Amino acid sequence: MQYTISQKENVFKEVVYRTRQFAADINPSLLSDVAVREIKAQLSEKESRLYFRYSLSDQDHAYKVYKMLREAGHAHPHLLTAALLHDIGKSRYTITVWDRVWPVLVKKIFPSLYHQWGEAEATSWKRPFVIIKKHPDWGAEMATSVGSHPTVISLICRHQDKLNQIETEEDQLLSLLQWADDQN
Repeated sequence: MQYTISQKENVFKEVVYRTRQFAADINPSLLSDVAVREIKAQLSEKESRLYFRYSLSDQDHAYKVYKMLREAGHAHPHLLTAALLHDIGKSRYTITVWDRVWPVLVKKIFPSLYHQWGEAEATSWKRPFVIIKKHPDWGAEMATSVGSHPTVISLICRHQDKLNQIETEEDQLLSLLQWADDQN
């Protein structure tokens, strides 16, 4: 298979991103008191309880997504809430650093197998594939159960969807969420 320069750059960026993500997962840090106050100010009490179900590395990731959006001047409350809760579906099952590696590699190399294995039950060796693939739907269900705003729920549910064009305000919010998520 021949790669163009653009494809090689994309592969390199993906490797760098995944390496940083892996390092953060191995050595997560506790959130500062300031970060915890910001999170609690943004989320309802029930949403906060959801947020703190995250693993430490997922708390850190979600907070970085939130912070990047804020630092870029985005203040839409539903966007910021979705930033903090977008991966909450992963908290339904325990997922280790090593569990995260396999689905990412298989998705890049064998996308049809990734999708097939992701439709299985969250048992045995397919569990990581199911968690990675289904966590947006699970997260939307969890956000619904605590009374999150419908826009927040939709952003959580759609955060991994490919967005071909921006047609609505929600699509614009989704593109911002995806931008910040991709950076972190």
